[in-house]
Amino acid sequence: MAEQVVLLPGMLCDAGLWSAIESEVDAPVLHPAPEASSITGMAEQVLSAVDGPFVLAGLSLGAIVGFEVARLAPERIAGFAALATNAAAPRPEQHQAWWRQAQRTQAGDFPAVVEEILPAMFAEPPPPEFARAFREMAARVGPRRFLTQLAAQATRADAHEVLPAITAPALVACGSADALCPPEFHRAIAARLPDAELHEVPGAGHLLPIEAPEVTAELLNRLLRRCRATNEENDVARSAEAAGAEAGGHRRLRLAGSGPRDHRGRPHPR
Repeated sequence: MAEQVVLLPGMLCDAGLWSAIESEVDAPVLHPAPEASSITGMAEQVLSAVDGPFVLAGLSLGAIVGFEVARLAPERIAGFAALATNAAAPRPEQHQAWWRQAQRTQAGDFPAVVEEILPAMFAEPPPPEFARAFREMAARVGPRRFLTQLAAQATRADAHEVLPAITAPALVACGSADALCPPEFHRAIAARLPDAELHEVPGAGHLLPIEAPEVTAELLNRLLRRCRATNEENDVARSAEAAGAEAGGHRRLRLAGSGPRDHRGRPHPR
């Protein structure tokens, strides 16, 4: 298995989303930061930024980009973690909300938009350190990238039909109190993935790596262990197949050289 984990955060989040768990993940992590104005463009940027196969862990918008990565290059996915996300196409009310947020952001009201979004990121009114972490990420993302993220969200398509192509070990995890992406979204995702484990984190909201970092890190490490076990099984199967092919080749050579021969060791004519 490729020893690299690609971490893709959600909207208004950056690599800081993973800061509480990154050192606990049992593999090197990468933080590509796609900035295209479409989901397909973001997925293409991720594929261009990372070499070889990788385990992809995405939260919310990050997982939506991950679904598109899997559609474009399923052979690159060595493992997949879909956290706090939605594989369905946007609803009309979502399009309307994003349009209003874009209009207000363009008018210079970005800080107020962030404050309105903040409560939905957590299960309950967040403690000061959680709220500060989200505000700081949103400030680093800034209004320009936020507008790009909103534009990309509007290009989403239903990804449920893509999920069966993700044959690598998968994790689907959500908070039981996630108002944006409730547990039923994740049950629908897990049902279509061929090798998925579904986990619901009691009492957690949308930003699992901030609200439940220990649980999130353990779930990702459990996924990595499954990926390694699958890779070892595949190596054994390939070795057995290669040994069988080699043995078959030797049998064919012996058969080709068999048969009656004359006193000089040459085959008799048949």
